[in-house]
Amino acid sequence: MNITVAFNESMPLVGTNPAGHTTLFDTSPEFYGTGSAPSPVDVLLQTLAACSMMDIISILKKKRKQIVTLTAEVDADRAEEHPRVFTAVRIIYRLQSPDAAMVDFERSIELSMEKYCSISAMFRQSGCQIDWTGELV
Repeated sequence: MNITVAFNESMPLVGTNPAGHTTLFDTSPEFYGTGSAPSPVDVLLQTLAACSMMDIISILKKKRKQIVTLTAEVDADRAEEHPRVFTAVRIIYRLQSPDAAMVDFERSIELSMEKYCSISAMFRQSGCQIDWTGELV
């Protein structure tokens, strides 16, 4: 795996993967940014949600369940001192589906968070507590 991140006179930073896809990273003006893109810490939380959601979608689709919408609301706590690592993360997954039962949904979240999602594994291995709930809407 190989990526690049570049700074060209001003923020945002531009991350590029081998396929040419880009991700923008920025910070507040207080830290010489422009506030025009998410911070790396914001992106890290988004990545946790996206990784697990991709697993959940795959698991539910394999069970032949229809997914109308799936969202994740993420709230996190960070250490007070530097490095300000995440200490706790709470995720609320909301699924709209005409045929998925709560047991299917919860099992797909559990499998993602405990077995498949490499991002959640990295969070947990760093000592971060991850709690989640699922809601059918």
